[in-house]
Amino acid sequence: VGKMSAPTMEERKACWGARDEFWQCLDRHGDDASKCEKLRVAFECRCPQQWVKYFDKRRDFLKYKKQLETEGYHPSEAAGKS
Repeated sequence: VGKMSAPTMEERKACWGARDEFWQCLDRHGDDASKCEKLRVAFECRCPQQWVKYFDKRRDFLKYKKQLETEGYHPSEAAGKS
């Protein structure tokens, strides 16, 4: 395995484009990754492995954050409904 060189601007754009397409597919299909397999493969081919890991974590975090924002966090209400 050769030395990990920094991706060029073109490579970064290709990576981000592949990530965006994959994420949009996941959004459309309610995170059903099996429907987005080709895009996932393209994403993994175009991005360095550690970026793929980072973006996967980032997506989970963003979804969690969005869920908190849309549904809010109301422990007292939840307790009151039981």
